[in-house]
Amino acid sequence: MLHRIRTLIVKELQALLRDPNGRRILIVPVILQLALFPLAATLEVKNNTLAVLNQDDGHESTELVERFSQAKAFTHLLVLKSQSDLRENIDMQHALLAIQFPADFSRKLAAGETPSLQVILDGRRSNSAQIALGYVQDILQTYLLERTPAVQVQVAGASEIVVRHWFNPNLDYYWFIVPSLVAIITTISTMIVTALSVAREREQGTFDQLLVSPLTPGMIMIGKAVPAAMVSTTQATIILCAGVFIYGIPFQGSLLLLYGAMMFYILALIGFGLAISSVCATQQQAFLGVFSFMMPATLLSGYTAPIDNMPQWLQWVTWINPLRHFIVIVKGIFLKGMDVSAVFANVWPLAVIATITLTIADIAFRKKIG
Repeated sequence: MLHRIRTLIVKELQALLRDPNGRRILIVPVILQLALFPLAATLEVKNNTLAVLNQDDGHESTELVERFSQAKAFTHLLVLKSQSDLRENIDMQHALLAIQFPADFSRKLAAGETPSLQVILDGRRSNSAQIALGYVQDILQTYLLERTPAVQVQVAGASEIVVRHWFNPNLDYYWFIVPSLVAIITTISTMIVTALSVAREREQGTFDQLLVSPLTPGMIMIGKAVPAAMVSTTQATIILCAGVFIYGIPFQGSLLLLYGAMMFYILALIGFGLAISSVCATQQQAFLGVFSFMMPATLLSGYTAPIDNMPQWLQWVTWINPLRHFIVIVKGIFLKGMDVSAVFANVWPLAVIATITLTIADIAFRKKIG
């Protein structure tokens, strides 16, 4: 039995690696996502344009404008002449936000009064605009404290707030993206390899040969699953090494725990992939099935949006999503050295999902054969 399974595994790997399209499917997504995601898929606000309508021209407003222009969020400063210029530049998305200084801003500030300052955000880019507004507020607060040392001393004497960012001290977005890529790349490779396996056999006319061979349906499933696990584990290792040696992200946890949890995750994905493969007649249909799985799985994983922000019923639905649990595991092990108990709290749902999906895949596979 082991010899038959090993022979089928070797055949699957040869069929996958011999085909140029198969090699591209395995290599190109890893390279593209590793190169593009850490640079493009970021919520950091950098290199944006700040529009300023300064109707004051006093010393205080001029200094504030200079400070705003030195922020990393704003590398371009757009000086406006009128309200119509402000409206036009926001409408045309030439600026992420605009700041308007009234004519009496410097005078009121010098007299110890509280001047008004209007900030207009582009609501079409609400997330970036809100983050940029936070930068503006921090710069303004720092400037006001520097102008009133007595208040600064009084506030510091009363209480001092010290902010520490655990597990990502500098809030580097690479530290969030790259560990998540380990989970996402593993998902893509496992789903594609398993979903295309049976469909490819049908298109090439070799599936009937498997049915008349001494292989049982269970052996065929194992022979289709093991190559997917080998390929996805290899790709995950590449991402892991790139995160440590290229992006300089420290790996804090245990490799044994990470790969052990990954096996349960891959088993859960194999169940989904084989179920899709068993009901698809062509590779095109299998691709559509993988896409139909990947989009909701990514959206409901907590990668793009916090799960706590979702409706309660949708939070319950995310429990059956294996990507949700594995992203917690891989980021926890990678960044904070998650211990065995914390890993187990997210592994046992993967084991339950794997049991259910593999059972469904086995039933669908046997039904299709029959």
